[in-house]
Amino acid sequence: MAEHSKSWLRRRVEGALVAGFTRAYSTVRVDPDKFLLQLRAAYRVPISGYHGVYSLDVGEVDAVADSIIRSGMKVAAIEGAGLGLGGLITIVPDLGILSAITMRTIQKLSLLYGFEFNTDDEIAELWIAAASAAGVDISRELIEKELVNKFVPGVIQRIAAKASAEVVEKWAGRMIPLASAAIGAGLNYWFVRAWGERAKLHFRRRYLLLKQRAQQLESTAQSQRSLPTIST
Repeated sequence: MAEHSKSWLRRRVEGALVAGFTRAYSTVRVDPDKFLLQLRAAYRVPISGYHGVYSLDVGEVDAVADSIIRSGMKVAAIEGAGLGLGGLITIVPDLGILSAITMRTIQKLSLLYGFEFNTDDEIAELWIAAASAAGVDISRELIEKELVNKFVPGVIQRIAAKASAEVVEKWAGRMIPLASAAIGAGLNYWFVRAWGERAKLHFRRRYLLLKQRAQQLESTAQSQRSLPTIST
C-alpha cells in the first residue's frame, strides 16, 4: 500500500514538474533586455551587451552568479513556506511554481555567462544546462536545430522523471502538520541552491572555454599584425 501511494505521488510530482518547466519554457522566460539592465543597475556589471562578459574576470561573473542563485533560493523559500502550510495537499502547485523559479534562475545564469537563447541551438543548449543541473546527462546526444520543439519536451520529461524520485523522498516530511511550512521553505531553498550551483558550473565551464578561444584568436591576430611586410 505504501509503495502504491509513493508511486501515485511520484506520478503527481512528475506531472507538476513537467507542467512547471513547460510553463517556464513557453510563458515566463526571462526577458534578456530587461535582465541586462538589471545586471548593469543592480549588480553594477559594466557591459553594454552580453558579449561584454568575456572581457570581465571570471571571479566577477561568479560573484554575480552566486547572488542570483541566493535570490532564487530566497524566493523559493518564501513560496515553499506559504504553500507548505497545506502539507502534501499543496505539493503539486508548489512544485509547479518551484520549477518555474528554478528555470528562471538557470536562464539568468545562462545570460550572465554570455549565452543567450534567441536561436533554436541556443534554446537547446539552455535545456542541456537544465538537464545537467538535474543530474541528467544528455550532452552527447545529437541535436538537430529543426527538431528543437521535439527535443525540449523530451528533455523536460527526463528532468521531471529524474527529479521526481528525489522529491518524493525528501518532501515526505511535509506530512508533518505543524512543521510542513518550515520544511517546505527549507526544501525549496535547498532545491534551487543545488540546481543553481550545478547550472553555474555548466555555464562557467563553457564560458572559460570560449574566453580561452577568444584570447587565442586575439593573440594569433596580434602576431600576424606584428609580422613585417615584405615589399616587392
